[in-house]
Amino acid sequence: MTTSILVEKKKLAKPPLDIRYLGDRVLRQPAKRIATVDEDIRRTIVAMLQTMYSADGIGLAAPQVGIHKQLIVIDCELDKPEIPPLILINPTIKKYGKTFCKDQEGCLSIPGVYLDVERPETIEVAYKDESGRPRTLKADGLLARAIQHELDHLSGVLFVDRVENELALTEELKKKGFSLQHVQHINPGVK
Repeated sequence: MTTSILVEKKKLAKPPLDIRYLGDRVLRQPAKRIATVDEDIRRTIVAMLQTMYSADGIGLAAPQVGIHKQLIVIDCELDKPEIPPLILINPTIKKYGKTFCKDQEGCLSIPGVYLDVERPETIEVAYKDESGRPRTLKADGLLARAIQHELDHLSGVLFVDRVENELALTEELKKKGFSLQHVQHINPGVK
């Protein structure tokens, strides 16, 4: 898992892209597949990484910055500059593990809200890298969770849509000034 795109893992005073927040319709629109991986896509990847690092995030999907493309950047190793980020273009999950686990998630599009979400513990994902090469990756733990979370964004799904504890969801959203009316509940077990 190496990348030819190198971005310093630091906060910028003015990140290149604006993160959209819960309630913005752009977050609910499905992303389009990327036909050609070119310089334009690589520039978008750099801008997304800079924006993600500036917001202290470990993952960012293109729809979160108003770009309707199936593009995700992930970096679960923010404190390790030598470990490159993961770039997934047109990702699809090929296999889900049979074990589920519940853990707390947050989202750059819903700042300050952290709630438990149940997801498969392991996955296998197929995608193209920043050079357009097809890849597959088996992931577990935090990386598997981050990939599933970001992949949801490509379908217009937010992690709050998967929260089962209605009371905690309502309280947390209210505390941070978000409205429950922007949540689109998904039945548990739907991937």
